[in-house]
Amino acid sequence: MPPTSVLVTGATGFAGSHLIDLLASSAVTISAWHRPNGAPTTRAPGVRWQPVDLRDRQAVASALAEVRPDHVYHCAGASHVGESWRTATATFVTNVQGTHHLVECIRTLGLKTRLLVPSSALVYTTQTAPLREDSPIGPSSPYGVSKLAQELVATDDPQALHVSIARAFNHIGPRQSPAFVASAFARRIAVIEAGGAPRELRVGNLDARRDLTDVRDTVRAYRLIVEQGRPGRVYNVCSGEAISVRDLLDMLLARARVPIAVTVDPALYRPNDNPIVVGDSSRLREETGWQPSIPIERTLDDLLEYWRQQTPTTSGTL
Repeated sequence: MPPTSVLVTGATGFAGSHLIDLLASSAVTISAWHRPNGAPTTRAPGVRWQPVDLRDRQAVASALAEVRPDHVYHCAGASHVGESWRTATATFVTNVQGTHHLVECIRTLGLKTRLLVPSSALVYTTQTAPLREDSPIGPSSPYGVSKLAQELVATDDPQALHVSIARAFNHIGPRQSPAFVASAFARRIAVIEAGGAPRELRVGNLDARRDLTDVRDTVRAYRLIVEQGRPGRVYNVCSGEAISVRDLLDMLLARARVPIAVTVDPALYRPNDNPIVVGDSSRLREETGWQPSIPIERTLDDLLEYWRQQTPTTSGTL
């Protein structure tokens, strides 16, 4: 039976906001939860925005009892790998305790809900071959450990809840925080074009290779997993191809409206940065029919245009 009520946690976040856009095109009631100090980042019609602190179990229980959703997309969480080394406690509280509260409240209320928990490719051990869902587990960062714990919390009772896990690889696109490399490059280029900074980019490791998917393809996979995925099952969400950070930067610089110099700064390197992360999404493709449809060229065009629109023009040139 098609859902009549859908809940998206973390609805003001990167993936969450694009998921809201996707779901708003269907005839469902959408509840969009965000942090109490947050604000909607998209104005899709028919969406009920609600501040809910996932760290507050009673607040989660009360909000869930009111909404009683058929489908839940749990997009809320701490998402930055590098920052997790400095904010390990906050990362675990948000990703693990917040998920525990959501799962326990769904169970306590007896809701017949399909729950999607987006996890991460960083729960796997480092390897050069494409990662499959049965590849060895071994996260190497506080963020990766928190996502693995989140998975375990969500699937500890597979008979009681219909939970699917989406292990998302790197996804990029408009609205992404500049704390992430593609968005950081695009934002800096837009600022330079507007005359707001010298024509130089300082960068870290350019040799790392990452499996990149447009965020709009990623959230389309989330919906298919909720609708067609098996309970207790893990699905990789990825393109199956890896691109180097160097090539990504070159593609963005080719779109810049002014010449920009590049300086490599070893201080910007991450600890324990995996040389390559690439996935195998055969399970997702075979069981749901999902295919990535947005080429990297369009993703970068849209990302750069997003930051151009966000960047005020500065008089004069630098």
